[in-house]
Amino acid sequence: MLLHIPDILDSAQVAQLRRALDAANWTDGRETVGAQGAQVKRNRQLPDASPLREELGRVVLAALAKHPLYHAATLPLRTLPPRFNRYEGGGEYGMHVDGSVMALPNGEQLRSDISCTLFLSDPDDYDGGELIVSDTYGEHEVKLPAGDAIIYPSSSVHRVQPVTRGARVAAFFWVQSLVRDDGRRRLLFDLDASIQRLRATGADGDAVLQLTGIYHNLLRQWAES
Repeated sequence: MLLHIPDILDSAQVAQLRRALDAANWTDGRETVGAQGAQVKRNRQLPDASPLREELGRVVLAALAKHPLYHAATLPLRTLPPRFNRYEGGGEYGMHVDGSVMALPNGEQLRSDISCTLFLSDPDDYDGGELIVSDTYGEHEVKLPAGDAIIYPSSSVHRVQPVTRGARVAAFFWVQSLVRDDGRRRLLFDLDASIQRLRATGADGDAVLQLTGIYHNLLRQWAES
């Protein structure tokens, strides 16, 4: 499921993060990928051990925790603490697939089910830098307002177009969902959205209760810990 999630961060939060990131010390983004990714990646990132990465990551995680659409779409079980990157001066990331298993700070492992990019630069501030996600329906071009996020299956082949003017700054991270299968997550998301619409229109309470029970019984059947 490729889904635009608006307003993860408000304008004040975006400005807070950008002030810190614009003054930060960056490192070569190839330090956090394998040999194949290093061949096509040309950007800069906050070092993984940077205290600033941890501080700003907490801001992002707290905002995600309050966002109902994000939770409905991802059903998060584990989340890799956000990383931050910067593309400028022709920086790009060629076609690649994200790693399937990643190490968490506590020593546990995360299976990457969902990839997320949270944009921290407005589209007018830079040229290029589109996230291109390829799936069975073709290629999808994504360039969102600052504070908005895109989620997509981590199994997707994707790339970032070269940035030819300005700077594209973003947070990015991965989620292990309670529901591994993307098709099942989509069914649950659509069912949940339908329940919310029915409640808002004052639909028959018994019908809404029955659908809510179906949602939770499906989630109970499909959820993994």
